[in-house]
Amino acid sequence: MKKAVLYINQFFGQIGGEDKADFEPVIKEGLVGPATEVNKSLDAEVTHTIICGDNFMGSNTEEAIARIMDGLKDIEFDIFIAGPAFQAGRYGVACGHICKAVKEKYGVPVVTSMHVENPGVEMFKKDMYVLEGGNSAGKMRKDVKNMVKLANKLLNGEELQGPKAEGYFVRGIRHQVWLEDKTPAYERAVSMLLKKINGEPYETELVIPKLDKVDIAPAVKDLSKAKIAFVNTGGIVPIDNPDRVQSASATRWGRYDVSQMDRLEGGVFKTIHAGFDPAAADADPNVIAPVDAFKAYVKEGKIGAFHDYIYTTVGTGTTEAEATRMAKEIVPILKEDGVDAIIMMST
Repeated sequence: MKKAVLYINQFFGQIGGEDKADFEPVIKEGLVGPATEVNKSLDAEVTHTIICGDNFMGSNTEEAIARIMDGLKDIEFDIFIAGPAFQAGRYGVACGHICKAVKEKYGVPVVTSMHVENPGVEMFKKDMYVLEGGNSAGKMRKDVKNMVKLANKLLNGEELQGPKAEGYFVRGIRHQVWLEDKTPAYERAVSMLLKKINGEPYETELVIPKLDKVDIAPAVKDLSKAKIAFVNTGGIVPIDNPDRVQSASATRWGRYDVSQMDRLEGGVFKTIHAGFDPAAADADPNVIAPVDAFKAYVKEGKIGAFHDYIYTTVGTGTTEAEATRMAKEIVPILKEDGVDAIIMMST
């Protein structure tokens, strides 16, 4: 019987939550967490489960990959599956990194699954099959089912019918195919043109990706005369979170007066970000929102002035559409206040 290996993070590996995100990689024999569900209908036996903390993979990527690759060298497997990662950004990026490494070193098919808003999609969809997954663990059964369905086709050497039919993100790879109805290209092209002219639905055979291009802003010529503002997605808010900024999948942002402060004090400010251990940021909010450093730079003449307010939202799970909307609300205020440049920080 064919064999498979599954990669999951510390949460789904039943090690712990954010407090265990630095968990170092281990390879366990048998089924752990989602591996049980995968194993039910996969045309292969999941013999090993790899568990690695999201922070460890993110902060020690080369080391984590090297250790996992070394651990796999004596394991026989025909396919490698990672996730599903849903909308969890660090998890998605980790799945992408390890799948890419396994594919390149061991030459076996790799499959993972992520939500469209996961940054891992854009980073890795050209390198592997990334299935279109749900936004939360509530979609676990459906996502696993879709992963296994595609994995079985790969295991059995079946011909894939393309991203739309199979449910994976477009990879930008084109193949020449012969249509069963043998309709020539010129007829298909004219048919599409007529449908477009008449406002009827049609589907192009060559999808051109829409690129959201943002012009690079000109450099600040003299920082010693510039007014600088600080914006963060690290969730730094006053202790009572007056704007009710959400800890994940944010749709709100806050603006907080720091004009009379030389630094942010723990107990006065905190983080409401749900994507990392808040202990360090709660004790000293300046580790994410370094108001103390900005104020020191003003006194030293390195920057001309620091804006009276800091701006806060949360990045984890926040959609591109919501982030764009919030930016369009914040930027006009900064322009009105005469801000010359923004420093943007996350976690």
